[in-house]
Amino acid sequence: MDPYQPLSRSVAGRHVIITGAASGMGRATAHLFAREGAQVAVTDLNLAACEAVVAEIAAAGFSTARAFALNVADHEAIQKVVAEIAASFGGIDILINNAGVSSFCPLDNGADYDAIWDRALAVMLSAHQRMARAALPWLRQSDAARIINIASTEGLGATPGNTPYVAAKTGVVGLTRGLAVDLGKDGITVNCICPGPILTGMTEKVPEADKATFARRRTALRRYGLAEEVAHMTLNLALPSSSFVTGAIIPVDGGLIARNA
Repeated sequence: MDPYQPLSRSVAGRHVIITGAASGMGRATAHLFAREGAQVAVTDLNLAACEAVVAEIAAAGFSTARAFALNVADHEAIQKVVAEIAASFGGIDILINNAGVSSFCPLDNGADYDAIWDRALAVMLSAHQRMARAALPWLRQSDAARIINIASTEGLGATPGNTPYVAAKTGVVGLTRGLAVDLGKDGITVNCICPGPILTGMTEKVPEADKATFARRRTALRRYGLAEEVAHMTLNLALPSSSFVTGAIIPVDGGLIARNA
């Protein structure tokens, strides 16, 4: 029998890009990876907001994060900023495609619907493949390359009035599987997390009573999740020891998908 094969459960020293990292799940993920010793590129639209997250991380005693302004809907910006991050850190090991926008819009909302549709797909689907393609030269040089896409349970089902978001997140599920198959030969794993109801900036406008009712009726755990709970699943998929997990679609939803009634 072969001896036990020890596998690393550390991301210390790894170079990580996180999109949409100025708030919510992205911010929590940046904090967690920095605390685990990774070099973290905190990216979002607003540089000052990214710098605020970096300052929070530094105040907690960790100095391995840097801020970069990035509009993921801008193809040229992606290529430029990813190359800048790779040059600054000396490589890229882990890409976390987290950036998202709220996209509720009725089908009959005229021109507004088309604009919201285009933005949803640009930010939450096209950006994912563009980020992956931009980072690919450096990911191929890593001995534990990881791409982790943040989708949603809206990619596994649908809420009325939310077709732009549903279409984008469903696309992320398919893109994840396609990338996993294409990049497996390079040793790059590609996985997808589908958060359910999470306490973030997108959900803070929902009245607390409505959140409690929804959680009680729809989730097995009867509560909303924390951004940190999603971040920890992201970390698990990024570990060198998660080397045989690829093409996986993982709900972090408190049992929302599992529950029939």
